[in-house]
Amino acid sequence: MSRVRSAARPANRRRRKAALPLTESMAASLAPVREKPVRGVKLKHVSTITMVVAFLCLFAYLAGRVDVSAATSAPGYGQGAAKEHAMFLGLRTVKYEVADMAKAKEWYSKVLGMQPYFDESAFYVGYNVGGYDLGLVPAPKAETKRVAAGVAYWGVEDAHAAYKRLIELGATPVEPVQDVGGGMLVGEVRDPFGNVLGIIYNPQFKPAETN
Repeated sequence: MSRVRSAARPANRRRRKAALPLTESMAASLAPVREKPVRGVKLKHVSTITMVVAFLCLFAYLAGRVDVSAATSAPGYGQGAAKEHAMFLGLRTVKYEVADMAKAKEWYSKVLGMQPYFDESAFYVGYNVGGYDLGLVPAPKAETKRVAAGVAYWGVEDAHAAYKRLIELGATPVEPVQDVGGGMLVGEVRDPFGNVLGIIYNPQFKPAETN
């Protein structure tokens, strides 16, 4: 009998221990954790605001957009752009080196039918040829048969007649007058001082239209 009682006591103790009331700290630890509400804008409101901002940006872009096709098709568009970025203002001076300035000045005055507008024989002699400057510079060691480097072509009304006259005045042939297309005639001679002169008849080019 005593053994039965002793066996029952631990079981009763376990029941009593399990039945003990929970303390406040224990209840707090066992209570479900409640998440605090997060204050802010709801997702649907965010998406709505985003859409409104996107439409406003699109409208501003379309309102301020420049019609490129209309701008590029306007008269003078290409010419204005070219002028804005142009570095060269046009041909100013073509320089020819001569070993004998006195003879060169006499020869060119006869060829051009005019006297130089600027004459400092020790440094420079210049002729105004239709608004372009043909300049002679002294070069005592200049050879009479130099390789042409960048030939300048002077405009003439009759390429064949001009070529013939240059030869008669002492120039030597380099390239005979030939048609290079579009009615353009070009030829080259070498002056008595070794410089290569180009002559050209170009009906396509109008100097008065290049401003």
